[in-house]
Amino acid sequence: MHDVTPSRPTLEQVARRAGVSRATASRVVNGSTTVAQPIREAVHRAVAELGYVPNLAARTLVTQRTGSVALILPETPNRVFSDDQFFPGVVRGVSQELEAADRQLVLMLVGSAAAHERAERYTTGGHVDGVLFASIHGADPLPDMLARAGVPVVCSGRPLGRSRVPYVEVDQHGGVAAAVQHLLERGRRRIATIAGPQDMVAGLDRLAAFRKVLAGSGRRSVVAMGDFTRKSGETAMRQLLEDDPKLDAVFAASDLMAHGALRTLRQAGRRVPDDVAVVGFDDSGIAQYMDPPLTTVRQPIERIGQTLARQLLRLLAGERIEESVVLPTELIVRDSS
Repeated sequence: MHDVTPSRPTLEQVARRAGVSRATASRVVNGSTTVAQPIREAVHRAVAELGYVPNLAARTLVTQRTGSVALILPETPNRVFSDDQFFPGVVRGVSQELEAADRQLVLMLVGSAAAHERAERYTTGGHVDGVLFASIHGADPLPDMLARAGVPVVCSGRPLGRSRVPYVEVDQHGGVAAAVQHLLERGRRRIATIAGPQDMVAGLDRLAAFRKVLAGSGRRSVVAMGDFTRKSGETAMRQLLEDDPKLDAVFAASDLMAHGALRTLRQAGRRVPDDVAVVGFDDSGIAQYMDPPLTTVRQPIERIGQTLARQLLRLLAGERIEESVVLPTELIVRDSS
């Protein structure tokens, strides 16, 4: 008598158990988000009940899919793994969505020309099904180059130049306008800003919004440049105090720069908010623990990552997606203003 090895459950059996067509079951198993939620749940239940395991090797041969998605961060490891909350939040949001869709995340830090070339070779070499970008500097040609090569691409932040790559953005202007209007309503008359890097859309848009709102109020804008880091906030705040010793408010284009500004103001003997009010942008984890707790513009960092991944999964499922998705921001008022 011979042992009989139980046959592996098939996709056809999953489809019958769920009461759907094989094509629908296949779309759900392959991570499509276009199928209605109740149907997706029925298919997932059938998968669990039958113990169905997709044959990933066969799927790759048939569909030429790898099951992997690259998230490219054009930053150095020191920047990504600092106490900046933006990158961990985006990675967490992306990984949650990809995990739910049974996709593997490949994280690529591209902080040098050599790393940029490696990323180009890897992503065009068929090793990933699609690519996500966050924290792009300048008019980086890689997103458009990949899109022209047929690689599905979605960016965090509006790409500079004439790029047609779809992107996910936050309401930069609305957030900055709320911050500056808050300072004006508190009676602040000499409002300065610590701007972010001008080779990034977030830096450009936040500075442009600041200038537009102040121009509408008839006030002069005083600007110092930073690079979204705490150290640059300290340096820029010293410059602002030299440029206008009587300034009474500062909008910093990131929480880390606001943190640096608070340190410089303390060293200069300026009381916050009595002498100088400070507002940041991000609502990162450290904002509520600063001294004093920081008034800031909250951007939904984790949701940015989730939305990036969802848009790319829709592309991979053959859907047409929006050219842009703009997420809301919200002013969180604390003791620094």
